Amino acid sequence: MIMARGYAFLRRFLPAFLLCGLLVSSPSPASNTEPQWIRVSSTHFSVLTNAGEKKGRLVAFRFEQMRSVFSLLLMKTRVNMPQPLEIIALKSDKEYAQIAPIRQGQPVAAPGFFLPGEDRNFIVLNLFEDDSWRAVTHEFAHLLLYYNYPATPGWFDEGFAEYFASIRLDNKFVQLGADPELRSAWREDLFGDQSETRNPPKSLTELLSGPVWLPWPDLFTMRHDTSGFQEGTHHTLFYAQSWMVVHYLINQNKLSQTGTYFDLVENQKLPVEQAIQQAYGMSVAQFDQAVKDYFHSLTPLQQAQDNAKQSATDNPGGETRQFATPVGPDDVGASVQAVSDTDGPALVAEAALRLPERREQALKTLEGIANQPKVQSVIAHRALAWAHMDKKEFEAATEELGKAMEADNRDPWARYELALVKFHAAQASGQPFQGLSNMMQDLRAVLDVYPDFAEAYAMLAMARVEGGGINSALESIRAAIALSPRNERYLVTLAQIYIADKKWDAAQALLERLKASQNPQISSTARKYLEDLPTLKKYGLLPQQKTEAGQAQVPAPPSARPSAEPGPQKEEAASQDNPPPAEPQPDRRPVHFLKGKLVSVDCTQAPGALLTISTGKQTMKLRTADYKALLLIGADVFSCSWSNRLVAVNYKAGGKADGDLVSLELQ
Repeated sequence: MIMARGYAFLRRFLPAFLLCGLLVSSPSPASNTEPQWIRVSSTHFSVLTNAGEKKGRLVAFRFEQMRSVFSLLLMKTRVNMPQPLEIIALKSDKEYAQIAPIRQGQPVAAPGFFLPGEDRNFIVLNLFEDDSWRAVTHEFAHLLLYYNYPATPGWFDEGFAEYFASIRLDNKFVQLGADPELRSAWREDLFGDQSETRNPPKSLTELLSGPVWLPWPDLFTMRHDTSGFQEGTHHTLFYAQSWMVVHYLINQNKLSQTGTYFDLVENQKLPVEQAIQQAYGMSVAQFDQAVKDYFHSLTPLQQAQDNAKQSATDNPGGETRQFATPVGPDDVGASVQAVSDTDGPALVAEAALRLPERREQALKTLEGIANQPKVQSVIAHRALAWAHMDKKEFEAATEELGKAMEADNRDPWARYELALVKFHAAQASGQPFQGLSNMMQDLRAVLDVYPDFAEAYAMLAMARVEGGGINSALESIRAAIALSPRNERYLVTLAQIYIADKKWDAAQALLERLKASQNPQISSTARKYLEDLPTLKKYGLLPQQKTEAGQAQVPAPPSARPSAEPGPQKEEAASQDNPPPAEPQPDRRPVHFLKGKLVSVDCTQAPGALLTISTGKQTMKLRTADYKALLLIGADVFSCSWSNRLVAVNYKAGGKADGDLVSLELQ
């Protein structure tokens, strides 16, 4: 015991002694050198660390293992990650404490935390603690579920996340099934002295050992929205019972029957009791008894409860399942890239901006880096732009992103945030996107680097529908939905595109489904659109409406926008003797999409232009009344000398030629 305490003391304090005093007597240039920042990139994950290559590779490997275990548990052949994930692994307690969230005036005790974001998600780990990745297993499970499993009730999501959070890994084996909320009743201080924790929260096993369980119909219909990754304590009967029923379903090979259950209650609207009978072949009472019998059969859980009460117990155990790891160290390759001494801290500060309590210090760090002479930090400038955008300071954000592009015009995050600023500025003002052509180019550049980035597809869909490209907008939003099927914002966008395309029945059916969403913002938006549909059908105009904060709104295509108000001269002409001219009718022709080769451009009737486009099967003549006002993508200025260029166009059939151009994209 004395040796153990001495070891704990040295492990915690020896680095501080070395820094504060021991180096005075033996100065060494190498000892004063800050550890080099590196980025370790495996097949699916990227780890920024200052803890050295060995630890960086181990973190990447553990996340690759967890991804493979998730795939194995839910029998997924493909695992999507449609929003980039940045893993930051810090070497010391001190560095971690400077960025960790504050709870009750102190940095969180857990050695890792998860930060969701609109552009990226972040995981921050404290590598001074062993297996710090285990602190984020619950959130990581939610992330993978959100992107790879159909929407399910809260009990299944939380039950699976708790089951997954019990995971323990080494280079050969995976262990699962222990109580994820069970902790040792003894705590060790910095000097290695132990004390018993008073009134610790009840573990899930202890909660289930009591006489009262929730009735299954109540548990299965309980509303529990997990989309925002915001949760309270897990030490409740809801979490305990959800964990155990998923434990039972996975280990008794009943996931396929559970899929049948979800279909019965979600699509066929059967009562829970009837759905349980049909899906599992047993009554609710029999199901209740089966799950309870299963729980009581798991003797390792009860043994772990006893182990946790013993002193000097780091891991109480309780795992009920062990199998060979799906991927081993030799199966996971990784590359290592040096990161500069300015970019490493800038990336850490970029993550810290997402925490309100850390933002002020993060801004000071970023401004200090951005203002250093002879230093061009694209990371610092784009992070400062994000902070301005978060405060709706769009001009300042655009200015910072301009500096970022000067530092590196190929940085995908700077280009993505340029598009994001345009989107949020239009959202705040209710006006169309500014710089639509450049916005589309930036988003396509991002998708070249991150081809599975769902949010970029969703924003591209909004930009395309603003430009009148309904078909290409549908293509983009469907790609986003396929990559992130639970994101209801994308379904709202799809409904809005249906409205812009006058597909009233499809829009109404989707909105009726969304108005029952557990997310109040989504439900409210869907109800508002349903209220506006009759007016829109009658007048052909998309009603002006304000969205809830943070909710995307797709602008109407030009044909569905209200005409401008009459000017003073027109009002004077509209006298009693001269009745006003008939109100111009909106152009209700559908927008078509076409790809082909631009053969020639005829500008003899300038500013009008007639474009000849060949698709191989047919040749079409498409006209624009004013080529200077035509929406261009892939070029800044229209040219009458274009020929033999691959193009994609949106057009409306008929008019003075085969069709009238809505937009032209050079490819």
